[in-house]
Amino acid sequence: MASSSCLLVIALLSALATLSNAGGIAVYWGQNGNEGSLAGTCDSGLYSYVILSFLTTFGNGQTPVLNLAGHCDPSSGACAALSPQIYLCQSQGIKVFLSLGGAVGSYGLSSSDDAASVA
Repeated sequence: MASSSCLLVIALLSALATLSNAGGIAVYWGQNGNEGSLAGTCDSGLYSYVILSFLTTFGNGQTPVLNLAGHCDPSSGACAALSPQIYLCQSQGIKVFLSLGGAVGSYGLSSSDDAASVA
C-alpha cells in the first residue's frame, strides 16, 4: 500500500512540474568572452531563460552603461548586432532578460520618473 501511495505522489509531482513549466534552466550570458555568441547559447536548446549581464551604470541622471565583457563595445554601437540574436532567442520561446546592477557599478533609482527614464 505504501509503495502505491509513493507512486501516486511521484506521478502527481511530475504532473505538477510539467504543468507549471518547472525545470526551465536560466543562464547569465555576457560576462565570459569564451562563452560563445548569444545565438549559439539559445541554439543549444539548454536554456529557457537567458539573462544578459549586466547593465552596470544607470539611474540618477547617469548615462546607462552595458558591460558585456568584450562581446561588444556599447560606446561604438557594436551591441546593436545583438538585436537579431535576441529576436532569434525569443522566436525559440526563450525569455531574454537584462540584469540590472551586478557586483560592481554605479546604479540606483531615485524615483519612478528616474526608473521610466532608464527604461
